[in-house]
Amino acid sequence: MSAFQGVRILDLSQGLAGPMSTMLMADFGAEVLKVEPPGGDRLAHRPGYLAWNRNKLSLTLDLDAPADRAKLVRLIGGADVLVCDHAPGALEALGLDAATLTARHPRLVHVWVPPFGAGGPYAHLPEHHGMLAGLTGAAFRQGSYADQPVWHVMPLILHGQAVMAASATAAALVERARSGLGQAVTASGVHGAAEICGPIGFVDSDGMFQGHPLGGSASYRLYQCADGEWLFLATLFPHFFQRAIDALGLRKLKAFPPGVFEIGGLLTHTFAQAPRDHWVELLLAHEVPVAPVGRREDWLKSGPMADNAMRVELPHPTLGPVEMPGIAARLSETPGEVRALMRPATPDEIARFTEPRPISAAPRQPPPEDAPPLAGVRVLDLGSVIAGAYAGSILANFGADVVKVESPEGDPFRPYGTGFVNYNRGKRGLGLDLKSPEGRAAFLDMARHADVVIDNYRRGVRERLGIDYEALKAVNPHLISCSINAYGEATGLAHQPGFDPIFQARSGMMSAQGGAGQEPVFHSVAINDVATAGMVAFAVIAALNARERTGLGQNITTSLAAQSALFQSGDLTTWPGAPAAPQGEPDCVGFTALDRYYPCADGWLTLGLTTEAQADALAGVLGGAGWRQRFPDLLGQPRRGALAREIERLLSERDRDPTVAGLLAAGVPAAPVLWGDEARREEWLWQGGFYELRSHRMWGELISSRAYADFSRGGAGFTRLHPELGEHCVEVLLEYGLDRDRIRRLAEAGAIFRG
Repeated sequence: MSAFQGVRILDLSQGLAGPMSTMLMADFGAEVLKVEPPGGDRLAHRPGYLAWNRNKLSLTLDLDAPADRAKLVRLIGGADVLVCDHAPGALEALGLDAATLTARHPRLVHVWVPPFGAGGPYAHLPEHHGMLAGLTGAAFRQGSYADQPVWHVMPLILHGQAVMAASATAAALVERARSGLGQAVTASGVHGAAEICGPIGFVDSDGMFQGHPLGGSASYRLYQCADGEWLFLATLFPHFFQRAIDALGLRKLKAFPPGVFEIGGLLTHTFAQAPRDHWVELLLAHEVPVAPVGRREDWLKSGPMADNAMRVELPHPTLGPVEMPGIAARLSETPGEVRALMRPATPDEIARFTEPRPISAAPRQPPPEDAPPLAGVRVLDLGSVIAGAYAGSILANFGADVVKVESPEGDPFRPYGTGFVNYNRGKRGLGLDLKSPEGRAAFLDMARHADVVIDNYRRGVRERLGIDYEALKAVNPHLISCSINAYGEATGLAHQPGFDPIFQARSGMMSAQGGAGQEPVFHSVAINDVATAGMVAFAVIAALNARERTGLGQNITTSLAAQSALFQSGDLTTWPGAPAAPQGEPDCVGFTALDRYYPCADGWLTLGLTTEAQADALAGVLGGAGWRQRFPDLLGQPRRGALAREIERLLSERDRDPTVAGLLAAGVPAAPVLWGDEARREEWLWQGGFYELRSHRMWGELISSRAYADFSRGGAGFTRLHPELGEHCVEVLLEYGLDRDRIRRLAEAGAIFRG
C-alpha cells in the first residue's frame, strides 16, 4: 500500500523543479511516465537527473510530429495528473494549457511549473536559479563581505518549488476525492521563492537584512579551531548560550584575555586553543547545539544518514552503482521507497497509461466552489521556532484550519518580530498547558476531532507528555501525526537539540558555498528549516490521500538532517567517476564567466548562457568580436578569468535595465538582480501575486508573500496573520466539542490561558 497508489502522472517537465516534484510523488507510489523530447531532458548530463527521475518510466515523443502529438493526447486521456513547464504561448500552441485540458478531462489535475511565473518580461526564459534568486531579491539577502549579490551554489529555490508543486498536486488530489473534479494548479519558481525566502517586512523599510558570511551574532556563527577546521555554534536561545559558556569554562574568567574586548572575540580566542573535535565533543556532552563543518562527499556516509537509511544505492547499466539520497519522510502505513532508476516504458506499459481511469467511488458532497483544496482539514500545531511552526502555516495557506497550541512559556521564537509572523501566518492560537492533567485530557479530546497533529519536540517529549502517536491513535485511529526531529529518530544524536545551521555545517552546504580550501559560508536563509516545513506539508497531504482510500491515519517522522540531503540531491548523487559537484567561494558571483552575476553602472544583472549560439549573441551585443578566437570554449571560461574580467569591464560602463533589454532582444538569457526594496516595487511580481499587503495590529501595513501555489478552484492564501498567545482559546475549544463549563474549569485550573 502506498500513499498515491493508482495515481497516474504524465510528466512533460524538464530540469529540476518539475521532475523533482514528480519524483516525490513517485517515491510514494504514483505511476509516473516522463515524456522527453528527442534530444532528451536539458539536464540529462547532470548527476541530479538520475535522482529527480527515479521510480519513473520514460517515453520519447516529438511534439512537432502529428503522430506523436496523437499519442500524447491518448496518454493525457488516461492520466490523473499532467505536469508541464512550457512557457506561456507554447502551452497553448501545443494544446497543453489548463483551460483546454481541464475542459476535455474534468478529473485531470493540470500542474504548471513555470520558472518565472505565468507572465511578465521573464516568463519565456528557461529555468535558471541564479536569475530566479536575483529577480526575487534572494541573492541580495545572502550575507556577504562586499555589498553585492551572492550566487547560491545550491539551487534552494528550485528545490522549494519542487516540494510546493508536489504538495499542491497532492492537495488537488485530496480535493478531487471529495468533489470528483480536477483543476489547474500553478506552482512557479516565484512560488518556490515565496516558500523558501519569502519576505515579510515593513512597507517603509529600505530592504532585507543581508547578514554576514560567518553568521549573525557571537552565539550563532562559525568559529575556526586550532587545527584550521571550523565549527558552527548554534546557540540561538539564551539558555543554550549560557550552557555553552559554562561548558567552555568562560564563567570562571575574571577578565578577558589581552586584546579581547567582547564575547565574540573571547569565543574566537577560546576555540583557537584546541582542535575542532575536542570542542564539538565537549559541547555535545553538555547538549549544546554545535556542529563540525563537513564536506558534501562525506554526508551520505555519515552516522546520521546511515542510521536513518538516507543513503540509497541503485545499479546503472553503464555507470555502475549510483548513490543518492533516500526518502526524506517516513510514513508508517504507506512508506515511500526508492525502487529503481528511470527506464524506458514497454509498449504494454504505455498502452496501460492510455486506459481510461476508473472512478472507484462516487465523490462526497463537494465543498463550496471557492473553498481551497484543504478546506475542512483540522490541524493541531504543536510546532515551534521555524521548521515545526512553518509546516502548519503552509497547510493553512492551502486552506487547512490550523490551531497553534502553545505552552505557558509560548513559542521561543515569538520575540523574533516579523520572522515569527512569517512562519505562523494563517493560524488561530490556543494556550494549553499539556503538562497539567486537565490540559492533556483536553488535548486528547480535541484530537478526537482533528485530522492532523504536528510537533517538533525532541525525542521522548511526546511520550512524557502522554501525546505520542499511540496515545493519539487510541482516541482517533483516523488521525495523522507528524513529528519532526533534528537528527532523525534512529541515530544516537536524536536526543540532541538542533537548529538549521547544524545541518548546513554537517551536510557540507557551508563548505560548498565557501569553496574548496576557503572559509565556509553561513546561508542567511534557514534552508533546512524551511525545507523541512515544506516536506512536512507534503508528507501530511500524502497521508491525507492515503486516508481517502483506507480511512486510517498514520505516524509520520522526518528531520532537518533528511532535508539537508534532499535539498542537495543533485550534488549528492554520484557514482565512480562522476563529475564533481560545483563549488563556490566567499561572495560567490557564479559558476562560469557566462553563468554569473555582473555589476553594471547602476546595479547588477545575471547572465545565464547555456549554448554556443547564446555566447555568440552576447559577443555581438557587447562588441566581443574576437572572443571566439581568444576563447574557443566560451561556455567553459572560469567565473573570474580573462573573459569574465572583460565582460565586467564592458558592463560596468552600461546601465542595467537597457542592457538587460538589449540582451533579451538578442536572445541572450539575462535578468536584473534586484535589491530587496527593488523587488518589493517590481510591478510584475505584484501583478503575478507574489506579494500582498497585510495590516498588523501593532506595526501597521506589512508586505508579505501571498501563496505557495495557485489553484483554479478555491485558490490559496492566508486568512489572517499570526495569532497572539492563546488568542482564540474559547472559540477553538467550543468548535472542538468542549462545553463552556469545562472551558471555565480549564481556565480556573490554569490549563488554558492567554498571553
